[in-house]
Amino acid sequence: MKKTSIDNSIADDAIAEMLCNDSRAEYALRLIMQKYGEPLYWHIRRMVVVHDDAEDALQETMLNVYKYRNTYSKEFALSSWLYKIATNESLKLLKNRAGFMQSVDDLGDSLKNSVSEESSPDADKTVVLLQEAIALLPIKQKTVFNLRYYDEMSYEEIHHITGDSINTLKTNYHYAVNKIKEYITEHSLL
Repeated sequence: MKKTSIDNSIADDAIAEMLCNDSRAEYALRLIMQKYGEPLYWHIRRMVVVHDDAEDALQETMLNVYKYRNTYSKEFALSSWLYKIATNESLKLLKNRAGFMQSVDDLGDSLKNSVSEESSPDADKTVVLLQEAIALLPIKQKTVFNLRYYDEMSYEEIHHITGDSINTLKTNYHYAVNKIKEYITEHSLL
């Protein structure tokens, strides 16, 4: 069986155009997976913590990208649209995990415990503490922190993903950073 190579240099605008063209949509989806599959996986993984959950949410993300491809607006970057879908899938998974009577923000301790379970025994203690601190954050703070710190997105890009005002995003990021610093300081002394 011949393996087709995929050109990584294709611009997002060209990929988006192919995605909206029914005869090229599957090829565009392969391009998206090659270009954004790993970053989206890690974005989702930082939200849901557990590897299997992240894989499931990534698969749902790609299904939704294909299913809703005609809703993509060139007004926003393709990457913002993809991250918005991935973020929504992560939140949906967390809401399902929380159940009907619990808030997603109440999952902090459970997610923190999952960080410890998912970490290798030789993992750097500070990195584990960072991941635990992030797991304990309220969902809005966690989302903006992950997108800003790990994915190095501007507040404008994050605004397109979350819909929150830039001032709200800056405030949430500031609170997240302070809570993370406090958690690491407190737990690294133990």
